[in-house]
Amino acid sequence: MKVLKFGGTSVGSPQRMKDVCRLVSEDGEQKVVVLSAMSGTTNTLIEITKCYHTGDRAGAFAIIERMRDMYSLHISNLYSTTAYKQNVQKYIDDRFDFLKSFAEQPFTLVEEKEIIAQGELLSTFMATCCLSEAGYRAALIPALDFMKIDENGEPDMEFICNNIVKHIDPESGIQIFVTQGFICRNAEGLIDNLQRGGSDYTASIIGAAIKADEIQIWTDIDGMHNNDPRIVNKTQPVRHLLFEEAAELAYFGAKILHPTCVQPAKAAGIPVRLLNTMQPDAPGTLINSEAEPGKIKAVAAKDNITAISIQSSRMLLAYGFLRRIFEIFENHKTSIDMICTSEVGVSMSIDSTHDLDRILNELRELGTVSVETDMCIVCVVGDMKWNNVGFESKALDALSDIPVHMISYGGSSYNISFLIKEEDKKRALQRLSNNLFKK
Repeated sequence: MKVLKFGGTSVGSPQRMKDVCRLVSEDGEQKVVVLSAMSGTTNTLIEITKCYHTGDRAGAFAIIERMRDMYSLHISNLYSTTAYKQNVQKYIDDRFDFLKSFAEQPFTLVEEKEIIAQGELLSTFMATCCLSEAGYRAALIPALDFMKIDENGEPDMEFICNNIVKHIDPESGIQIFVTQGFICRNAEGLIDNLQRGGSDYTASIIGAAIKADEIQIWTDIDGMHNNDPRIVNKTQPVRHLLFEEAAELAYFGAKILHPTCVQPAKAAGIPVRLLNTMQPDAPGTLINSEAEPGKIKAVAAKDNITAISIQSSRMLLAYGFLRRIFEIFENHKTSIDMICTSEVGVSMSIDSTHDLDRILNELRELGTVSVETDMCIVCVVGDMKWNNVGFESKALDALSDIPVHMISYGGSSYNISFLIKEEDKKRALQRLSNNLFKK
């Protein structure tokens, strides 16, 4: 059995939802289909929560009615029979009336998450009905019945594995099991969400739980490219990646995949395939545990980076100094992307500035602190083992006339990273493509 995930743009219109339903049913194989909310829906639901937080009941109701009208239009174009149109219309009316009911009660983060979960509930009900109307044996299985996170916000795999089998039975005669991405319950049983990776993460968790043959992530691009196609001309899809390579690219800016998605699949040894709903016959990108030695695969870039440097003579021949630095970032729940050290200095980069002033004030107690903003991490990914002679020099040659603030090499066998100014990013990415991939 395979697990197929489709994002919001893939189900963002009646025609696209029909295309997805046809795509998942044409081979006749049994599968699990994970759907995101229709494109734009989650952002609109967030607008509703903001209105409720500020007591703007009229504003919330106006947005809800606009959504109702939009979904009613989708229904009229999605179904061909009166019975299905009426059934789905009743369902969405119930959902939108439920959204209005929050005006009558105190509004907290708990209620906010309930509202945000409605997008996936709507899209999966509509898609399941679309499949059923077309004559396919489809069943909607509620993610809230089996998808759960623990006290630390991590998937409760024991609970998930024990409960998902109650809904996905290979002997049931059901051809297509449809479920929601992103949403789950937390350790208290309240509606929550997976946050990081959303529906991609859901698909990978389900794939691991049911020991799927393959996990497919369907988007609107032909697999993961060897550079950012929005910035660099003539990029090419990468046909194969190691799990670790895919995670590095996802973390450092490749938007097609979230890095958390790789983890459950890698642990279970299940291949992940990135495919294109607009070009379903394209081969896409296969991600698995089979290494391809001696190849540089791709380049990615991560924006909105802040560089922090600390100079202190107290570091010289001292121990415990780095621990004190890391504790400051840990206490403020801020992760570090890159780090370089010398005898009297430490430089590091972060991608979150939510508590930057407090972090800097505490760091100044340890030494002299300097900060650079509007930075960018450019990451070259592939077989970057230290004994592959000349690989790092190819990347360095490409950036020969671009100022580099930091270089990270050797922490991983799969990447070399450069910290540069954001204004130099486009030039750096194009130069790297020219130097690494042009034959």
